[in-house]
Amino acid sequence: PTLRPHRIAVGLYDTVGEGAQAVVRRVRRIEIDIDGPLTEVPGLVGVAQPDLLLLNDDDLSYAKIRLDDRSLATVTEHLGGVEDSLARALLWGSVWDATRDAEFPASRFIDLVLAHVGAETNSTTLETLLDQLETAARDYVDVPRRGGVDALVAEGLWHLAATADPGSDHQLQFATAYSRSAVTPTQVDRVRGLLRDGAALDGLIVSDELGWELLTALVVAGEAGPEEIEARLAIDRTASGEVAALRARAARPGHVAKTEAWDSVFATDAASNHDVEAIAQGFLRVRDPALLEPFVEPFHDALLGTWESRSYSIAEQVIGGFYPAPIASLGLSAATRNWLDAHPEAAPTLRRLVGEPLADLERALAAQERDRREVGPPGPGESGVRRSSHA
Repeated sequence: PTLRPHRIAVGLYDTVGEGAQAVVRRVRRIEIDIDGPLTEVPGLVGVAQPDLLLLNDDDLSYAKIRLDDRSLATVTEHLGGVEDSLARALLWGSVWDATRDAEFPASRFIDLVLAHVGAETNSTTLETLLDQLETAARDYVDVPRRGGVDALVAEGLWHLAATADPGSDHQLQFATAYSRSAVTPTQVDRVRGLLRDGAALDGLIVSDELGWELLTALVVAGEAGPEEIEARLAIDRTASGEVAALRARAARPGHVAKTEAWDSVFATDAASNHDVEAIAQGFLRVRDPALLEPFVEPFHDALLGTWESRSYSIAEQVIGGFYPAPIASLGLSAATRNWLDAHPEAAPTLRRLVGEPLADLERALAAQERDRREVGPPGPGESGVRRSSHA
């Protein structure tokens, strides 16, 4: 509720050129001090409206910014052509913030990423965008469309991996992200081919880390199991290989496999912090979130005991890592709120640990509703894929 003064820059950008060769270039910049609920900007009076107006240009202040309609249209068409890497990062951050706040539909964010991420030159920004792409598709897209959107995302990522420079970091990042999105039989077959020899993507080197990613994707799809996991572990008997094997085992579909993963953490306290983290990551890797429904009640029942019997670092991993967020339902939200209401005397830190994934879940539910209003439900026989310019 407190209005604090800020020093920010305002950048005015115009589009130069046309089509794929167009670039978005800064043509004017002013600095101003913001103080109070409204700050006039005399330096912009009489200036022609640019194609893109970027608040907090050069990132001088900690600010959450939004784009006007004209600027958003420019970003939608030409974000990859913004010349300055910092300006691109600020624009990506603005659109992602709006997506998380259910102001911008997840389906449009996915379209934006697939259309422009190939032009991103900063490796860290690329990694962040691919993580956000996965979150948008997994958590923020309207649930009835999710399978179709996953297939669309995977095809977009495969194209990006195939057209990236052979052996580049970009190619590796796109291939890794692709393995986590592959859902159709053809897409899963490509993952199998990459794991076998990587030849489907010229120049791709299948490291131990990428090999585990590819194998885990096959496990999630039900196309690999314990034998393949043990065979890979036999050639990567390292600390990181052991952890990756735990993750892959926990990613196996089916109630029996998920129960084994659950019991390895909740029925014994032998697992280390890193082991718990890996098992939790695999446990939540599901094609069908209904697999996690049987664990909603046991999760809430185990909260007090976990908090009282484990170290803080382990309890944090268990509570945050095993919260069955992929279910993404009002029922799960209500169950968690009921637990909080029934345990007002619980340690404040425990209540915070429970409240954090609940806040993420409720954010996801709001984003799904926004996406539903934007796109609408799939019609009879639709796969849920929304066609876009990059497809």
